[in-house]
Amino acid sequence: MPAKGKRTSGLLTQQKMLRGAVSLFLEKGYEGTTTAEIARAAGMTPSSFFRAYPSKEALLLELVRRMFSGQFALAQQHSGPTDPVVLYAVETAIQLHIAELSEPLRDLYVTGYSLPTTSAYIYHSTAKRLQVIFAPYLPQLQAKDFYEMELASAGMMRSFMSVPCDLYFTIEAKTSRFLDCALTLYHVPQKQREEIIHFVLHLDLRTMAVGIIQSTVMQAEQGFALLPELDQDTHDRKEERK
Repeated sequence: MPAKGKRTSGLLTQQKMLRGAVSLFLEKGYEGTTTAEIARAAGMTPSSFFRAYPSKEALLLELVRRMFSGQFALAQQHSGPTDPVVLYAVETAIQLHIAELSEPLRDLYVTGYSLPTTSAYIYHSTAKRLQVIFAPYLPQLQAKDFYEMELASAGMMRSFMSVPCDLYFTIEAKTSRFLDCALTLYHVPQKQREEIIHFVLHLDLRTMAVGIIQSTVMQAEQGFALLPELDQDTHDRKEERK
C-alpha cells in the first residue's frame, strides 16, 4: 500500500477508536474503560487499538485537545471579545460544571489533569494563554513564571473537580470559590474579581457544559471532521488520478 494510503487508513482507524472511546468514557469513565472495549466499540479487534494509538493515555490526549478547544470557543461566545480575564473565568467555570454532570465525566476530567501527557498538555497550552491574559496584572513575570503558576491553578482545578457538590458545597459556591482563588493568584483586584464572579454566576453554565459534551459526541459520531490530514490525503489522491 502506498505511504499516503497507509496514513489514511491509520487516520480512519484512529477516528473509529476515538468514536468508540467517547461513548465508553461517558458511560464508564476513563479508568473503567479498557482498550479492548474501545476496539470492540469501534468494530475492530482488540489488537487493532495499538496500531492506532500507543496507549489509552495517548487517545485521551487527543480527546482532551479537542474538548479544550471546544470549551475555549464556547467561552469566547459568552465573555465578549474585549475582556480576556472574563474569558478565562467562563472557560474554567464551564470545566467545573462539566465535571458535575456525571461521575464518568468527573473521572475523565480529573484523569486528564492527572496523567503525565494530558496534564503536560494542559499546563503548557494554558500557561501561554495565562501570560497573555494576566501579564497586565503581573508585568514583571516571564513565561516560566506563568507556567509555574499554572501548576498551582491547575492543581486547584483538579481538587475542586474531584470533590462532588452537595447541599452545602453547591456548584455556585464551588465556582465562586475557585474563581476567587484563581483570580487572586493572578493579582486581579478584589472589586474586579467580584464583578467577574457575579457575571459568570449569572450565565447558564450547566447548559453550556451540556452543549460541550453534546458537541463532542456529535463530532465523534461524524468522525471529528476526519482530521485535516485525512482531508488532504483525499484531495491528493484525486489530483493524482487527474
